[in-house]
Amino acid sequence: MMNSCGTSSNDVPTTDDRVSSGGAPEAPSAPAPEEAPSAPAPSDPPPWEPPLAGTEAEHLIGALDRQRTTFRWKADGLDAAGLQVRVGASAMTLGGLLKHLALVEDHYFGAKLAGAPMGAPWDAADWDADPDWDWHSAADDSPEDLYALWDDAVARSRGRLAAALDDGGLDQLIDPGWPDGRRFSLRRLLCDLLEEYARHTGHADLLREAVDGRVGEDPPADWRP
Repeated sequence: MMNSCGTSSNDVPTTDDRVSSGGAPEAPSAPAPEEAPSAPAPSDPPPWEPPLAGTEAEHLIGALDRQRTTFRWKADGLDAAGLQVRVGASAMTLGGLLKHLALVEDHYFGAKLAGAPMGAPWDAADWDADPDWDWHSAADDSPEDLYALWDDAVARSRGRLAAALDDGGLDQLIDPGWPDGRRFSLRRLLCDLLEEYARHTGHADLLREAVDGRVGEDPPADWRP
């Protein structure tokens, strides 16, 4: 049935009909609010990451261990040929760095820290005939021996350092000093070793890239030697 306006009595006016006839348009329905993305679950930092806000000793040890780990990753997993690769005119190799830094670890935390005599293999070397014996003799060592030499030296250093910190902290004066009698603090020893590693880790960066293209600042989070 048609009404007097010409529309069916069953027709419902559209929004446009209501607007044109003076009525207010219906507001469109609001979209459902989107859920905020959930925050990523916190992950544990790798074991070599220094603390975010630790003590002075924790920061020094953390920085040192990060340098040690990065260096070890740069040298890791190579055969004898890879450990003897050189760059440019330098005679430095990753094998030589492993042996040199093993010597440094034993010298710093044995002789310097405690005045202890150097053990094998250092006590059998003819240092007068070859002051760079650690660098040169590495070419005759197997990769397994070089990795074990460095790993064992670092393990000894960590044990000796922990005992020294328990005994007297960073301010304690350690054995050999300057000829005029002045002595080093344990703090100075750690800073010197950090400098040594930072310098040689930079060398290891270049050498490892020359071996197989490995680059990067830190090892993968799941890497272990």
